Amino acid sequence: MRARVFPSAAKTRSRLLCPIAVAVVMTIASGAAAAEAPKTDRPWNVVILLADDLGWSDLACQGGDLHRTPELDKLARQCVRFTDAYAAAPVCTPTRASIHTGKYPARFRMTTWRESSDRPVKDRKLLAPITVGDLPHEETTFAEVLHAAGYATAHVGKWHLGDAAFFPETQGFDVNIGGTHWGAPATYFFPYSGPASDGFRYVPHLEFGAKGEYLTDRLTDEALRVLDRVADRPFFLNLCWHAVHTPIEAPDDQIESCRERLGPDMNHTNPIYAAMVETLDRNVGRVLTKLDSLGVADRTVVIFTSDNGGYVNQYRGQTVTNNAPLRSGKGSLYEGGVRVPLLIRWPGVTPKGAVCREPVSTVDFYPTILQITGLPGDAKHNAAVDGVSLTPLLRDPSGSLPRKSLFWHFPHYYATTTPVGSIRRGDWKLLEYFEDSRVELYNLAEDLGETRDQASARPELADALRAELRQWRSDVQAQVPSPGTQKE
Repeated sequence: MRARVFPSAAKTRSRLLCPIAVAVVMTIASGAAAAEAPKTDRPWNVVILLADDLGWSDLACQGGDLHRTPELDKLARQCVRFTDAYAAAPVCTPTRASIHTGKYPARFRMTTWRESSDRPVKDRKLLAPITVGDLPHEETTFAEVLHAAGYATAHVGKWHLGDAAFFPETQGFDVNIGGTHWGAPATYFFPYSGPASDGFRYVPHLEFGAKGEYLTDRLTDEALRVLDRVADRPFFLNLCWHAVHTPIEAPDDQIESCRERLGPDMNHTNPIYAAMVETLDRNVGRVLTKLDSLGVADRTVVIFTSDNGGYVNQYRGQTVTNNAPLRSGKGSLYEGGVRVPLLIRWPGVTPKGAVCREPVSTVDFYPTILQITGLPGDAKHNAAVDGVSLTPLLRDPSGSLPRKSLFWHFPHYYATTTPVGSIRRGDWKLLEYFEDSRVELYNLAEDLGETRDQASARPELADALRAELRQWRSDVQAQVPSPGTQKE
């Protein structure tokens, strides 16, 4: 395992608990968790499988037509599938920050992808704020909590949460394979390097590959090697594939197989993207098979999700994906930009093939993992966590959570949107655009595609939701855009 780098004395102390201290933490945690987790002969392992830009309806079990996802469909039959799961942001970096901290990204001003954090678009009606591009060391990640309790912690794949001073090694991970400050590879084929818009990009620690080797497969290879090394102790594996983010590339034979299945009236029409989805699916199966072969599947919690909605713009002249029946895609706060697939398997707890329709968010992962593992975490950090534990829903997917509303904040421009904020309360969702304070109101139970704006028909409800959204922005001290240079 690679040497670890500690950014501060405070973090060093939090990670270097002596064996006695670890034993005390684990004893306290086991008592706190007794009512929550079934008994095992050792602590629960955690595996997060994170796709990049995978749309809500890209899975066959959620309506994907061209895409074949037998491994994910099989996992869905073994666990709870959340139909109303959301990324905390419509782009990657802030969502990933929310996963690790349990907080809305607006709290620490991390609201856009890292490369864009200090380069707001200027020739627009509004000027987006300068935001944080590195996950602050002051935030506690659940990797740090698990590491302090004796877990082996490994990150494989996309990181995108800071430069070298903020790499996974500084945020609670023993191992970092492939994690950098970049959001996308130059290519999916070995040696995974080449020119990009911001210079030369590469994926480190993937040396000695072969011609034709594919990045999604190679990252899984590395993750399986990690599992071989840590299966005899509690572990946390954070496997973050670059797929299905641009560049849209896949092996030729898989592309042709998908092309042959193209048919009229399909929502999904990009065979290259379909091949990427299917390769991702196959690699999910490889990880699950490895857990079985190592004899640890029955004590390993598996979480599969995406960091935002599917990318609906064009790449090299072809539309990448279609999030229908959802509206729009990545970057937008319409459902297509933030609603994501979410599958959670907690052996012995989650009912097989269950479907949960309660709205949940990536901010919920942090408290969920702490409750499953029985670890207390950092009291100061926990007091500011926005998420709530999903363990009640994992036991009873028909239940509800003690939460009134979910919030989003994207004070930036993207191909699919102008700066916007959003709130969902129950079946109702309101969007407020910063350029003109316009609001749109939708009933998602009746209008999942957000085609019928009811703001004028329900002005009192629209006003109440806008007031709640604005109060939330004030509470978390969210940054808002300022006047730009574009003329009226």
